[in-house]
Amino acid sequence: MLWNKAWLLAGVSFFLFACQFAEYENQNSTPTPMSVNESTRSYNVNLVAHRFFFPEGEPRKVWIYLPPDYAKSEKQYPVLYMHDGQNLFDNSTSYMGEWRVDEILNQLAAEGWNVPIVVAINHGNENRLNELSPWQQEKYPDVAGKFYADFIVKQVKPYIDNAFRTHSGVAHTSVMGSSMGGLMSHYMLIAYPDIFGKAAIFSPSFWFSQQAFSFAENNPVPSTHRLLFVAGSEEHKQVTNNTKAMVSLHEAQQHPQTNLYSAIVDGGKHNETFWQEQFAFALKWLNIVGQKND
Repeated sequence: MLWNKAWLLAGVSFFLFACQFAEYENQNSTPTPMSVNESTRSYNVNLVAHRFFFPEGEPRKVWIYLPPDYAKSEKQYPVLYMHDGQNLFDNSTSYMGEWRVDEILNQLAAEGWNVPIVVAINHGNENRLNELSPWQQEKYPDVAGKFYADFIVKQVKPYIDNAFRTHSGVAHTSVMGSSMGGLMSHYMLIAYPDIFGKAAIFSPSFWFSQQAFSFAENNPVPSTHRLLFVAGSEEHKQVTNNTKAMVSLHEAQQHPQTNLYSAIVDGGKHNETFWQEQFAFALKWLNIVGQKND
């Protein structure tokens, strides 16, 4: 099978690593003393007024970033969906510092780039690992990743497209995340190819389940879709090896090289600072942002 080599790479020390790395992921879902800091959220980031519930009956915060020119224009905007909303815009809600998504996009807009709407879904704190994986493992049998992805596709996205001026088509709808959010972003691109056309997959947690590889092998991504994989050289070898293995799988499926990017970035660590540093490049390579004169 196409993914035999990928399976061998990904399987090395899988169970030991999974236990160790799950401890980090659990810590990443819990507020820390960082939350005593003042808010760093920009003026154009706000909670979506509509009340969303996930799981059923439990309120779930959804944030929206609107481009600086949104109120003054009548144009439509592409939309980027992101996970772990607590860590994207605001030091006061983040685990170990924020991505600075709003500041980076505002700066790109000031430099003449067309920037997207960003929709960020908060994670479920102690339920984060279960929510961001579609597949079970022994330590986490009660996963809800497929329901979480369905929640975004069937509840969040329809509301956003109705309430805001969006380009709602697949070519203008992207998904991005890191760690477990990277695993989920990769899954969503494959599971909903008629909804999402681009995915940025940072430091993906493919360690969580080997089914990530079989699912990708059995469901080739349309050749028009763009995938960006990034991991850091200072992350656990299982992260970098799994990332390389998944890229090799897509290459074996003959996904066009022009629509497939991967890098192991020298010095990169498994944290928000690293993902923040990769954010602007990912936006540009995936064509989520574009120059205004294009």
